[in-house]
Amino acid sequence: MLDAYRLGGSLYVPLTHKDCLPIANGSRWSGLRSVIFCTEDAVAEQALPTALDNLRHCLDCMDEHSTLMRFVRVRNPEILDWLLALPGVGKLDGFVLPKLDQSNLDAYFGPLAGTRFRCMPTLETRDVFDVARMSELRDHLIEAGHQERILALRIGGNDLLALLGIRRPRNRTIYRTPLGLTIANLVNVFKPFGFQLTAPVFEHLDCPELLREELADDIAHGLCGKTAIHPNQLESINAAFQVSTNDITAARKILVDDRAVFKHQGSMCEPATHRRWARQIVARAELELG
Repeated sequence: MLDAYRLGGSLYVPLTHKDCLPIANGSRWSGLRSVIFCTEDAVAEQALPTALDNLRHCLDCMDEHSTLMRFVRVRNPEILDWLLALPGVGKLDGFVLPKLDQSNLDAYFGPLAGTRFRCMPTLETRDVFDVARMSELRDHLIEAGHQERILALRIGGNDLLALLGIRRPRNRTIYRTPLGLTIANLVNVFKPFGFQLTAPVFEHLDCPELLREELADDIAHGLCGKTAIHPNQLESINAAFQVSTNDITAARKILVDDRAVFKHQGSMCEPATHRRWARQIVARAELELG
């Protein structure tokens, strides 16, 4: 599921935004790789009809040949049903499914059966703090055959902090809050089974150094992209997730060297344990070139 690395910085855009169409057609922001148009938390209840009208208009006029990955964050399963019936829905790559848990899983995935759409469920309910519940959710997704439809699982940082009555501080990364352990647990529960996960939003717009520090931790946890709330964050996010020259050089050597262990660039390389990482690095590099 390395396609998820194409996401880079996924820009969240409320469907009440006046520039939804140029954003969807890739003409508004250079460097944008993926966009998520929101009908949920970023849209007030009284503004929902306007947002849905805007979505209908966007689908009518969207460029169907754009290379931009385009998703809609639906408000609930009923909005997903409505959206799937709209003309032009095929111009989308898929949907973000908010607050996914065992109670709404079937209602979300049922309408998607038989379609080509990919989805990104968001993990942002109190079940996320329970490793056993997350393991049950993972097993259900696999056993029901939903895993192949999932591009990545999104970690809903702000919703999870809200459940704790905490707001992200301005002087430390999210990994130095209670969510640090939660993110690590999600990685340990889902990644060994082939799921990709994306990193939570960084909500402060005037702390670029802290954003870069957090991105380093995102990558160290094996996450594959990050939610962006402002176009100014895109360059840092996309650069952070780009495969480095050192990594691609090391990965290629690991895949061809017949020694059990050797030194390269000041580090030990052990193909028996590093081969999976190396294959992913090479595949990601090819994805970036393609």
